[in-house]
Amino acid sequence: MKAGFWASGLLCLAGLSLVSTAAQQGSDPAGVVSVKVEPAEVTARIGEDVRFRAVGLDAQGNPVQAPVTMWFAAPWDLGSADANGVVRPQAPGVLKVGARIGSKVGYARVLVQPPPVVRVEVEPIGGPLLAGGHAQLAATPRTANGTPRRDVPVHWSSENSSVASVDAAGIVTGVRPGRATLRAIAEQGAGSVDVQVVRNSVEHLSVTPASTHARTGDVVHFSAAGLSASGMPAKSLPVNWSVAGAGAEVWQDGAFVAEQPGTYVVTASVGGRQASASVVVAPRQVERELEIVAHVIPDQKVPYAEEWIFGNTAYLSSIGDKLWAYDISNPESPKLGVPLSVDARLINDVSVTADGKVGVLTREGASTRKNGVVFFDASDPLHPKVASEYTATVTGGVHSAFLDSHYAYITDDATGSLRVIDFADVKAPKEVARWQVENPIVGTTEYPLGIISAGRFLHDVFVKDGLAYLSYWRDGLVILDVGNGLKHGSPEKPQLVSQLRFDYHQPYGNGWNAGAHTAFRYKNYVFVGDEVLPAEYNIASRYRIPVQGNVHVVDVSDIGHPKEVANYAVPEAGSHNFWVADDLLYMGYYNGGGRVLDVSGELRGDLYRQGREVARLATGDPDGFRPNLPMAWGGQPHKGLIYFNDINSGLWIVRLGKLKVPGSTTGGPN
Repeated sequence: MKAGFWASGLLCLAGLSLVSTAAQQGSDPAGVVSVKVEPAEVTARIGEDVRFRAVGLDAQGNPVQAPVTMWFAAPWDLGSADANGVVRPQAPGVLKVGARIGSKVGYARVLVQPPPVVRVEVEPIGGPLLAGGHAQLAATPRTANGTPRRDVPVHWSSENSSVASVDAAGIVTGVRPGRATLRAIAEQGAGSVDVQVVRNSVEHLSVTPASTHARTGDVVHFSAAGLSASGMPAKSLPVNWSVAGAGAEVWQDGAFVAEQPGTYVVTASVGGRQASASVVVAPRQVERELEIVAHVIPDQKVPYAEEWIFGNTAYLSSIGDKLWAYDISNPESPKLGVPLSVDARLINDVSVTADGKVGVLTREGASTRKNGVVFFDASDPLHPKVASEYTATVTGGVHSAFLDSHYAYITDDATGSLRVIDFADVKAPKEVARWQVENPIVGTTEYPLGIISAGRFLHDVFVKDGLAYLSYWRDGLVILDVGNGLKHGSPEKPQLVSQLRFDYHQPYGNGWNAGAHTAFRYKNYVFVGDEVLPAEYNIASRYRIPVQGNVHVVDVSDIGHPKEVANYAVPEAGSHNFWVADDLLYMGYYNGGGRVLDVSGELRGDLYRQGREVARLATGDPDGFRPNLPMAWGGQPHKGLIYFNDINSGLWIVRLGKLKVPGSTTGGPN
């Protein structure tokens, strides 16, 4: 995968790292010991400009005539600040505004109100409701741009309660045959669903399977069948499903999954009739031994970024100006080639074409302020050489790139757009397309590595079978047709297929940069990882950086209507890059180290709690850039081995071993 740690990290240089770097380069005006910013706190709406003033104060608190040398806002994805102290909020939360005079910084706060709910999506119950029966309604309040808001209450009502009533929890009960409209209201938004209530003719009810065995994480599908008094089958049964016992869940389509082993009773209710089935759930027992084959750190003074493993070569980029290449023909003894140096302070991404002859690396922080991408000749992989550069429309910086045939799909930091570069002639690459989500509230922030767009930021691209999966930060997952045929799209004319937004404020709280960071398509799922890092920190520090982050599992069987069905979240750790192959997900989980996850079969619910983790690698090293602190970036399988790269400790090569519990099975490859 191509994505990057400093997507949220270096790009949040509106925070401490920018302040400390700039402060070291300047001197303090005489007498200034502190900075006062006014107003100290203000409440604002998204898109509403707020003007701040700042003044330097001496030791007695008196004003000192000195200019403000920098304004900034953090987290960067919540808002932007211009050189005149005008701040424009972009997303809900607490936005910290800073003003620097010399090395002294003062702060104020903007309490950014969440946008109002304008509509409520109510899911149909999937058929008629029997008189005397009940069903659970599901409603999602959404803002104008489609972002879900889970923090607002939904108020239910029935327009014909003599036919169907609904309580405060959204439980609808059929009263007598007829039709009723049920309405959901949240703030300014509303939605409704029509319900048909029919006579209950069911006298006998049964559930299939009546009894079964499963492992934690296995999805078991139950179905209910009803018979009338005359023995005739009932059609379109509106079943209400429930499960007795903590540690398991059953959905209203009859799908059951357990997180904990044990015996569970699943009950189907139809009208006043009930029938039950049992499930005996055993532990999944997929954990395997992990053997370290090799570990290399090219330079202990340098933090590292992306890896790309191809043939007998392992490429490793740096948070610096070098791309490293290792000969891994003998993976137990990797041999370092000649590093490729370019004008950059961050080579966030690297990959090569399917034939291994041409590579691309992304560039941020060039001294010339012309960033973009560098194409390199990889025909001699241990001696890569620059073939050409493309900077024309992406001078602000490129964070990620994906190669598909002779097209490079690259992200443009300055505008938050996708650029498609045709490098059929690698000496003369040219832009052939641009695509972006539309947002009228977009600002820009300049920082040491380039220019970043606030309010619209594209972090990563993954292309497979003519579809591009865009990790569009706070705009969520965007799917484009770039040659699949669904929407008559092509690399030169990308066409929107669908979009799925997530709530990035409520789950993580204030003080964090958070957004869709990376995506990977596997079978009928797209795995979408969040990246969640602090609003402020010092990138040059050797101290631990706190992180959060979840992986959303999105079912794209109906690709026009993607739907989240499961998640994978390691407690107190932050998700980053991953790769999925042969029913295993290989992942760098930042401070959680390297992870291998069993993703075989149907996926629903909490994959971590289901015991699907196969292996874990602690990637901290005493000789690392941050000693003994794991910060695993990603994982990639290759020729029976796993390559984990870590920001602090370089490249790890490992091998999965035997199952730790003899006689158990993974449900995936052994």
